[in-house]
Amino acid sequence: MHALYAQLGLSGDAVYLGNSLSDCVNALAIALLTFVALILIRRQVLVRTRRLLGMDLPRSIRLVIDIVATTRRFVLLAVSLLVGAKFLDLGLHIEHRVDAFIATLVLLQIGIWLSAVVRFYLDTQALDTSNRSVQSVVTIARFLANTVIWSLVLLLALDNMGFQVKPLLAGLGIGGIAVALAVQNVLGDLLASVAIALDKPFEVGDALTLDGGYTGTVETIGIKSTRLTSNTGEQIVISNAELVKARVRNFGRLQQRRAIMRFGIAYNNKADGLADIPRLLSTAVSHHQNARFERAHCVGFSAAAIDFEATYVVMSADYTVFLNVQHAINLEFARSLEACGIVFAAAQPLVAAKI
Repeated sequence: MHALYAQLGLSGDAVYLGNSLSDCVNALAIALLTFVALILIRRQVLVRTRRLLGMDLPRSIRLVIDIVATTRRFVLLAVSLLVGAKFLDLGLHIEHRVDAFIATLVLLQIGIWLSAVVRFYLDTQALDTSNRSVQSVVTIARFLANTVIWSLVLLLALDNMGFQVKPLLAGLGIGGIAVALAVQNVLGDLLASVAIALDKPFEVGDALTLDGGYTGTVETIGIKSTRLTSNTGEQIVISNAELVKARVRNFGRLQQRRAIMRFGIAYNNKADGLADIPRLLSTAVSHHQNARFERAHCVGFSAAAIDFEATYVVMSADYTVFLNVQHAINLEFARSLEACGIVFAAAQPLVAAKI
């Protein structure tokens, strides 16, 4: 070894940071061997666990596999350097700096592990349920959890490196108020997304009608906005804060649809024929198994017609089914009126008022 040092123009008795060159080389060799050993162990664990991916494993085993997979090489290098540094006398000042640097890397890895744990449990919850809104809740919960985790990691890392965290927190508190005022719309949307996730007024796939005449099917519920696909195909993007304040008609939870018929009968029809109108409509509705007749009444006398109002229920939330049943009932009812000699009131032409 001394001959090698001589060929390199180095002295084995030379002192670097209070340690001889031989001690430095030995410590570096130990650190490299430790790093290579940790890399090989991690690789073998990953190779063996990949063979188990298709198997039905307990949740705890799958969590361990995810944690191993998210272990980064830089933390293995940090542990290796820490092991090698134990064979050197670096002094209290340098040892403190080395320990702080390595602890910061370890904190970073801990943050990655915690994020992996949160992602694992949230994804598992999403797979265990068929609720269509779970995905949006998972997205919001993951964002909030990662924000908390990495905020704590940052504060601990700064404290570990010698920064005064308490004055920093006080400054962040004052600055946070200014930032909150500047981004209050974004924070409002974020809190609104949490309210939507907890209250669940609608879910992905529900058909909504909003204030302003906007109608569409919920495509995604994001952190800042909700996206709907309109009936004509374009995408409608509305902020969550506005959506929470708006009046929302949710047709996604509709189980049946009610049809309201308003029509006028001409005055020259006989009264006995008018009395048969509820029966004729009830008969037309009863010919459909998924329709239920409710009522039909003469509700008044206008200048142009005898006014009737009737309602029936279609036992289906599907709008196409509703239209098909309504179409068939209307035609059958019109034929029944025609067979009985009952005539609808003619529409009166519009006449311009004379001034």
